Formats: sequence, C-alpha cells, structure tokens
Amino acid sequence: MKKCFLLQAVFALTSLGFVSCGGSSGITKPPGGFTERVFVSQSAAAPTAASGLVVVNGYDDTLVKKVISAGTSPGMMITDPSRATLLAFDSATNSVQVVSTARESSTGSIQLPGPTTSLAEPNSTTGFAAVPNAILNGSAPGGVVEMNLASGGTIGTFSVPGAQTVISNAGGSQLLVFSNDASLVNSVTIVSPFLLNSGSPTSVAVTGFDHPVYGIYSPDGSTAYILNCGPQCGGIQASVQLLNVQTSPPSLTGPAIPVDAATIGYLSGSTLYVAGTSPSTANNACTGESTAATVCGRLDTVNLASLTVTGSAVITNGYHDRIDLSLGGQLFIGSYNCTTVGNVNNPQGEVRGCLSIFNTTNGSVVIPPDNGDVTGLQSFSSRYVEYVAEGGYLRVYDTQTDTLLENTQYIPTGTIVVTGIVTDVKAVDFF
Repeated sequence: MKKCFLLQAVFALTSLGFVSCGGSSGITKPPGGFTERVFVSQSAAAPTAASGLVVVNGYDDTLVKKVISAGTSPGMMITDPSRATLLAFDSATNSVQVVSTARESSTGSIQLPGPTTSLAEPNSTTGFAAVPNAILNGSAPGGVVEMNLASGGTIGTFSVPGAQTVISNAGGSQLLVFSNDASLVNSVTIVSPFLLNSGSPTSVAVTGFDHPVYGIYSPDGSTAYILNCGPQCGGIQASVQLLNVQTSPPSLTGPAIPVDAATIGYLSGSTLYVAGTSPSTANNACTGESTAATVCGRLDTVNLASLTVTGSAVITNGYHDRIDLSLGGQLFIGSYNCTTVGNVNNPQGEVRGCLSIFNTTNGSVVIPPDNGDVTGLQSFSSRYVEYVAEGGYLRVYDTQTDTLLENTQYIPTGTIVVTGIVTDVKAVDFF
C-alpha cells in the first residue's frame, strides 16, 4: 500500500475562542440565554420544517425557537473536548459544517471529496474525516481528510484505501483508521499527522487483526483496544485485541480476547463493554427474552485487568454503532438495520426497535417499546436522563426507570417535538 500524504494547502492554525456557558456570576451567556444547551441535527421533513441544528434547553427539555444553519441535510455531529466547535456532516453536499457553539452560528463549511460516516475532532481547530472514495493521485481511492476548522479549508488527505472509520487520540497526534479495502481488511492503519514535515512516514499498517472496525484509546494514550468484528464482517472470530501504540512500529500485546461479537465498545475504568451481532446461531439466540425477534445481539463485559470476559447479555440485533453510559450506570446501546417488531403508533403487543438499555450494576436489560434505527445518544452529568435519536424522533429517557420521561409539564409523551427528521444530538455545555 502506498502511504502518502497529498498536501493540498497548509494554513496557520489559530485557536477559536470559547465563551464559557456556565451559570456562574460574571460568565457571559450564549446568544439564546440558556446555559444547558443541546444541539439536535434535523433534516427537513416537510415544507414547514427548516433543516439545520435545533437548540434544546437541556435543563427542562424545551425546544428553543432557533435553527442554526448547517447545510440542507445535516446528520452526524461531533464536538471537540472543550465543546467550542461543533461539526455536522451535510450528506446533501458532502460537506462538514463548522459551528461556533459560543455564538450559536455557522462559521463556514468544508467541502469533502466524498461522503463520510466518521469524523474526529481532537481540538477546536483541527478535524479529520474518513472518506472511503476519496480520489488520490497515485493511490487507491480512500483517505483521511485533515481539516483546518479555524480558516475553513482542508490541509490535505492521508492515503488509506477504503478508509471507513477514524479515531483520534487526545492530542490529535495519532489516528486509528479502519478500512474495508481488501488490502487492509485485517489491518489497522496508524496515521501520525504531526510527522508531515519530519521526513518520516506518516502512516503504517499494523497487521494481525480479524476485520477490525473500531478502537478505543486508554486514558493515558499508550494502548488502543481494537475491536475485531470477526464473522459479522466476514472474518473468523470476534475479539478484543490490545495494541501498544507507543512502540515503533505499534505492536500487538498478548492474545486476542474472544467475545460474542464486536462493532462498538465503551470503556469505563478497567471494564470494556463490547456490543455486536453474531451471524452464528450459537451466539445470536434470544435466550431469556420473550420476543418475536429470532436473532439477537450480545453485550459482553470484558475485565481488562484479567483480560477475561466476565459476562454476556442479550440485546437487540443489527449493526451496533452507538453506545453511551448515563448518570446512574445505565448503558444505552443503539444499532441500525435491527429486527423491528410491532408498531409504536399502534402497539398491539410487542414493540421493539434498535435500542437496548443495560444496567451495569445488576446486568439486567430493558428493550424499550420503540421502533427505528438509533442514530444518536447523549447523557448528562447532572440529570438522570438520556437523549435518544431513534427512528427520526428525539426521545428523553428517565435513566432511573428506563422509560420515557412522561407526565411532565413540557414533554408529556417523552418526546421533544422537532418538526424535521432527527439524526443526532450533542450537549454543548458542561452539565
């Protein structure tokens, strides 16, 4: 594989200022006056619905009468760690919309060479997008586009054929890139953006995996926990593989830890939760559930201290790519293309969609009676609620009861009514 970095333009990176949105005295409030804001991406569903980012007051779940411009079909969103800058991908134009959360307004858009399903934003001035079909001279299609969020342009594209998913370490000095290209299907490509002008190679493909699709960095950044998709993606065995990313070249550490399935994970202390759906009947039965679904997914609990699987729970099936831990220890797991049962608008019996809620304390699982793909999850540090984008709607779950937050003054049905089709949700204030 040719490992090249095609430099398009180099811009000076200047930091974007961020006005704190806390409620303390002397702190400037954002334009809307709310200090617990949640941004929701919506596409127009009717002539009366304006596409863009809707602002929700996360304190009481009320819709703020404001829509931030973010293209004609904004969907997937991501924020930097300080939440100063939010990125939203507009699938209608294959562009990344850049939004200042302090000013609640667009600062411009960055054109990508094709569609993306994965963004990384290590800081408020730099972003990365995996573009599987990016055309590069002298290389197979696919790469990771580096974006200058301050000046509003692309810096260049790292060649990674079929680049599907990109994950950045805390400082943006290293990227994990996962590909569906035949030449890289059992590899993880490590990209080092800071080596651009050093004369050293900017990327290296580490082999020895089984259809890897996702990775999580350890808190100190020394280890990446790689999820091998295995048979769900055409491989042999789903597993978790430890990768030492500080050695040169990066090296595998110890044997792989077999799991039932693995497409998404969540790291909490020394525990790694791993979700997926196995094609094997031995690992996808709905044992213990009373459901019309004939195939179910799995959530495995991995103890990273002992490198063993300590538990497995039955969850909804589909391709799992959303996971979030709420206040109180409820783990929300979402998928798409799952088995839909019943109709939420006409609940005559079982209703089932792509959301599962796992209690990390006692291991129980709740499958809420809702339909549709789960495309966004957002927890809060000061409220026992979880915002869930499912089936194009914005649901609010009470994490103490695992049910919709009903019988309240503002959202009697547990749904924040947004006129457009909801895709993603991000809290932009620290609350």
